[in-house]
Formats: sequence, structure tokens, C-alpha cells
Amino acid sequence: MTTVQQPAAPAAEEGGGADIRRPRRLRPAARRDVALFWFAIPGLTALLLFHYVPLLGNVIAFQDYQPYIGIMHSPWSGLDNFDVLFNGDDQFLRALVNTLQLTLIQVVFVFPAPILLALALNSLVSERIKKWVQNVLYLPHFLSWVVVVALFQQMLGNTGMLNLFLQAHDLGTWNIIGNPELFKSLLTSQVIWKDSGWGTILFLAALSRVDNDLYEAAAMDGASRLRQTWHVTLPALRGLVILLLILRLGDALSVGFEQILLQQTGVGLENSEVMDTYVYNHGLLGGDWGVSAAVGLVKGLVGVVLVLGANKVAHLFGEEGVYTS
Repeated sequence: MTTVQQPAAPAAEEGGGADIRRPRRLRPAARRDVALFWFAIPGLTALLLFHYVPLLGNVIAFQDYQPYIGIMHSPWSGLDNFDVLFNGDDQFLRALVNTLQLTLIQVVFVFPAPILLALALNSLVSERIKKWVQNVLYLPHFLSWVVVVALFQQMLGNTGMLNLFLQAHDLGTWNIIGNPELFKSLLTSQVIWKDSGWGTILFLAALSRVDNDLYEAAAMDGASRLRQTWHVTLPALRGLVILLLILRLGDALSVGFEQILLQQTGVGLENSEVMDTYVYNHGLLGGDWGVSAAVGLVKGLVGVVLVLGANKVAHLFGEEGVYTS
């Protein structure tokens, strides 16, 4: 009796079998990570409701929007709300110039501050002192801008501690709070004091991954501490610096709404009006909803273009950037 052998199944081509079995492998992974999915649902829901759904409201940039009749019944106005951008409205141009000036100042002075602070903390030998200093530097980040502005007013205001000390020693007074000429410098110092300590977290994490053998090899070659920082430490931070700089460009036209709004009264709109406060003052307070929405929409589009452009430049220099294409 002859046995008929079943024809063997054709062997899967190289690489094809892995692709066929891949969906089956996802099921155990999904079951394993189901708890993580449940934990992610609240955050994803908040992101969807408060960040993506409100994007639909940008339609009022093309309407003569009236809040009492709603989006569905407000008449369409085309591109009339964008006239402030194309025709050079004085108030808008003033806000744009102030925004660009503050952006440049903060990129030059605020962005490098956490890097320099992280390098200084990394040079401390005692881990106990390093942790104590880190905890002290982190604290201002958890204060609201209302508290921070109040602290600066108590310290540097006309009747603050500094002027009281100067008056007690017959040294006159120094008007800092409410001085239009010093307003941008004041904003920059407040941001550095509040957020520089918190910004060191990522840089310290990157520095902790640097192999100590590299420093020892550089020291054996006669490199000083400064040259070790230049040739070993900074190259280890380059990718992270480029990534954060690209993300910062996405918020280039956002320079601190709450911080500036709390201090506008003392210096006036001419010296303190920026894009965010322009949208607030003309939209919520002035009732010019369509123009404010148009300005906000253009500001968001400019941020997207800056991120995409900076990311492309990073790719040209061999860096990964925010995403890889």
C-alpha cells in the first residue's frame, strides 16, 4: 500500500514570513499593555477635547462672528479679517515688532541658561550638594506667574525692598517695575529665574549618559576642563539642543501671555503688546472676534512652518530633529 504524501507548503520568501506573522504578535502585546492603554485614555481625551476640537473654531477667522448668534448663523466675510496683516494695521505691527524682539532676546539669553546651569551642576563633585541645589532651582517653576510677578514687585517695585534699602541709605530710588525701557529685560530675567532650573532636567539626563572614559582619555591627552567641555560634553548635548531649539521655534510668536498681561498696566500697550495679548485685547475685550481669530490662525501656521523648516535644516546637518522623513 502506497502512502500519498501531501505536497509541502511552499516556503515563505525571505522576509515574507515575518510580515505574515507580525499581526499575530501584536495581540499578546496588546493584552500585555492593556493597563497602559487605560492610563493613556484620560490624557488622550483631554488632548482631543481641549487641543484638537477647538481647532474647528478657527472658522470664525473667515466670518463676521457674533457670539450671540453663533458660528452657524454668523455671516461670512472672506479674507476681510486678514486686512490687519496685509494692510499693516499700526496696533498689529506694534504687537508683531514687540513679539519678534522678545523672541530674539529669549532665544539669545533664556534658551542657553538651562544649558549653562546644567554644565555648572554637572561639575559639582558632591552628589548631596548637587541634589540640594537642584531642588532649590526647581521650586520657582511650580509658582504661578501671579506669584512670580508679585514677588518681583515686592522686590523691585517703587516701594519694594530694593528702593526701601536705597532710601534708607540716601541713595535715591531705582525705577525698575513700570519702566518701559527696562520692561523686556525684566520679562527676560523673570523667565530665567522661574524656568531655568526646571529646564536643566533634560540636559542633566543627557550628561549622565556620557561615558566617564571619554573624560579620562581627554585628560590623559592633556585636555583642560574647558577643552573637555568643548570636545566631549557639548557634542553629547548637540542633538538635544537642536531638538529643543526646533520646538522653541514652534512657539516663537508666543512669549508669555500671562506674564505680560499681568504687567501691561504699568508700562502701557505700546511697549508691552504682543501677539497673544493682541488677540486677547481685541477679541475677548474688544469684541473683534474675527480679526483675533485670523491673527491667531496665522500665528499657528507660522509656527508650523518654522518647525518644518528648522527640522529640514537639521536633517541637512545630519541631525534627527523632531522627526525623520
